[in-house]
Amino acid sequence: MKQLYLVISFLFISIAYGQDAKSGGDIDGFKLYPNPVTNGKIYINTTAKAPKKILIFDVLGIQVLETTILGTELNLSDLDAGVYVLRVFEKNKVATRKLIVK
Repeated sequence: MKQLYLVISFLFISIAYGQDAKSGGDIDGFKLYPNPVTNGKIYINTTAKAPKKILIFDVLGIQVLETTILGTELNLSDLDAGVYVLRVFEKNKVATRKLIVK
């Protein structure tokens, strides 16, 4: 039953973040890999290659990480295994994706 509540919470969080009216749209050329994360690092590529503000939330909507990256590599070795919501802000655009850490 607890897993059902977590899945339902994750769905509501995903929908809420995906419908953010303030966003300027999805980031051009956004690529996130590898997903699922197995080695503690992910790479985020975009067309603009500008600095990116990164927010990561757990399935309950609690922010677990906030950082800014200048390149493409993000170290996630401090995160426990699980499902997260990743938000990337670049200039006036935002991208929201599901992130799985194994």
